[in-house]
Amino acid sequence: MYIAELLPAAERSRYLELREFLQSRIRAASIDYWNREEFPFSLVAEMGKYGLGGLQTDGSSQLFKGLMYVEVARADVSLSALVGIHNELIVGMIDQLGSIEQKRQWLPGLTALTQLGAFALTEPDHGSDIAGGLETTARLDGGEWVINGAKRWIGAGTIADFALVWARDLEDGQIKGFIVETDRPGYSAMKISNKIGLRIMQNADITLSEVRIPEANLLPGATDFSKANSLLRDSRAWVGWQGAGIQLAAFDVGRSYSLQRKQFGRELARFQLIQQQLADMLGNATASLALMVQLARIQDEGKLEMAQAAMAKATTTRLARSTVAMGRSILGGNGISSDFEMAKLFGDAEVLYTYEGSYEINSLIVGRAVTGKSAFT
Repeated sequence: MYIAELLPAAERSRYLELREFLQSRIRAASIDYWNREEFPFSLVAEMGKYGLGGLQTDGSSQLFKGLMYVEVARADVSLSALVGIHNELIVGMIDQLGSIEQKRQWLPGLTALTQLGAFALTEPDHGSDIAGGLETTARLDGGEWVINGAKRWIGAGTIADFALVWARDLEDGQIKGFIVETDRPGYSAMKISNKIGLRIMQNADITLSEVRIPEANLLPGATDFSKANSLLRDSRAWVGWQGAGIQLAAFDVGRSYSLQRKQFGRELARFQLIQQQLADMLGNATASLALMVQLARIQDEGKLEMAQAAMAKATTTRLARSTVAMGRSILGGNGISSDFEMAKLFGDAEVLYTYEGSYEINSLIVGRAVTGKSAFT
């Protein structure tokens, strides 16, 4: 549908260069790391050299940034999660809400992907209801903040240089954002293993026990939870791009397999049912992309609202679930082995459907917007 041609010439050239790098270098190399649930530090370093750690601050258009999220997801969904969270929530939060000193200290390493942060919001007992239920606490004591609590499902929690921890200030009851370096006494992180998807992403259970940080580690722009709303809205929109990218990956794998695999003396691609599934897969992916292109336009115009981001995320991830299921069907028995890629995509799609607000929660956000009635409680 000529979507890449909507980019200015310089961005289109960069897009094509990065797409080639991601397909030729990252896609195949990621499979073994995914199987072993291991983080590919060397691959991430290469991605940093291509500027994927600085999409949030390099002046790129929303469309270019979104298409980059698509292409990283098309190569590996786990690494697209890292790139998206890194840009939208880590770099974005420090750039928009941090002090001059915090920006000076952290942004150079973050944008080069030589340093990583973790966004620590979700807790063991609070996910969808985190705004009202957050239990992690912070108290000011002798010029230092003392943080206590637990976080769960925190991406890069075991490997990050710092965590952006959201905690409730015991003094005024407000939820605030803090930079907590991961080498501080009292910070511990344990990898969550045996996941069916996003196996490269090192999700963690984090425990914060009397962790003391300087008073200056409070982000001055994150002194109440409302300050995070725009970041969370944009992050939800980013998952919509992932939903489009994983569908293109599934189509790529399914098409290639159908042209190579022979049954009954001819290629699978010659059978009507296979062509029907390929056409539906590409239609789903293209519809998702078209939705996200429109979302990028209104985002550039400053019109994006949470309901629109929620609708985009819910829709593209719902379609992604359907698309990868068709792809798995095309591969038959080989569709359950990650050696053939589709099983890897099948597992990853389940995570996209669930994180950054589950499908059901995002649907209810849309429902509230169109009816004026909240169904959350």
